[in-house]
Amino acid sequence: MSAEAGKDQAVVAKGLKGIMAADSSICLVDGQQGKLLYRGYNIDDLAEKSSYEEVAYLLMKGELPDAVQLDKFDDPLSKDAKLLPEVMAFLKNSPLDVPPMSLLRSATSVAGLYDPTAEDNSVDGAYSKAIRLIAKLPTMVAAIHRLREGKEPIDPVADKSVAWNFVHMLKGDEPTGDEVKAADLILILHAEHGFNASTFSSRVTIATLTDFYSAITAAIGTLKGKLHGGANTAVLETLMDIGSVEAVEPYVEKGLAAKEKFMGFGHAVYQVEDPRAKHLKALSKRLGEEQGNTKWYDMSVKMEELVTPAIKKNCNVDFYSASVQHYLGIPKDLFTCIFAMSRIAGWSAHVLEQLSDNKIIRPKAHYVGAEERKYVSIGER
Repeated sequence: MSAEAGKDQAVVAKGLKGIMAADSSICLVDGQQGKLLYRGYNIDDLAEKSSYEEVAYLLMKGELPDAVQLDKFDDPLSKDAKLLPEVMAFLKNSPLDVPPMSLLRSATSVAGLYDPTAEDNSVDGAYSKAIRLIAKLPTMVAAIHRLREGKEPIDPVADKSVAWNFVHMLKGDEPTGDEVKAADLILILHAEHGFNASTFSSRVTIATLTDFYSAITAAIGTLKGKLHGGANTAVLETLMDIGSVEAVEPYVEKGLAAKEKFMGFGHAVYQVEDPRAKHLKALSKRLGEEQGNTKWYDMSVKMEELVTPAIKKNCNVDFYSASVQHYLGIPKDLFTCIFAMSRIAGWSAHVLEQLSDNKIIRPKAHYVGAEERKYVSIGER
């Protein structure tokens, strides 16, 4: 068949939009109804009633744990949270003026060098490594933050939750109950979201039967891209540029006139409200009131009220997560790292699902190049 004939018959979905690449029982993202289900459980119920540990168990095991199962699951998360000396040494000797996601990506890869089971890519072997990385990524992120501030990293505390330990390791103080609840909610809401770019990257990578660390390193590298994981950083930068509630309306009017893109609005899948956004909006309000500073929440609400009807797009999970993380004292360039240490649960679930019935992912390309042509020697060109 000639290239020209192939052009007539090929149907290309740019970016694979709308293409079903695999069967999956992990997550349903219903863009028409604005519904998000983890293993059949509505994100609203999980956000209000569950914990990140329960959600991580659910994503990887398929069912919510009972008390005994959760306790058994929590134990290795607590024991494996401390970084190996070699990984900590790597972070301490790395340049600290690079993007934190670059450090997290490389530290994850280094962790694989010192895991004697790294090349065991059986389902059971991958599960054991998933537990280790779910435990260790928050420690890596907190260590990166403290080292950049010229402070010594803090070790995790045994028998504490992922959210509690993260806030403690980040700030150095014992976290308040509200800080832990806020961090836990952020982790739950970002834990999984179907075949997004980083998740698909992890599945493509593990499908070659490489090691688990390579798959997660690939996912982190994919999430690092500004079109995937960096939107909440851009939202906070926008709010800081605006500066006050009174300045929101002229900013929006100027942006609309220039047909500029408003970060944190619209979604590749959701045609209605992102079901995660309302939980972060409520949390932003509560944190602002507790701190006696609702400025960032009020600015966000004003912007949402003006932008949504004007561009016919709802805000997404990134929009209010920006003010929530700012209220928690997390620097904006660390936001995507928080995303990664949450999404490690979803990535791990997808890696395990891919390995359970693996077939290498190898799509075709629609060739639009030249027809076959004769080689001309360099002296005759």
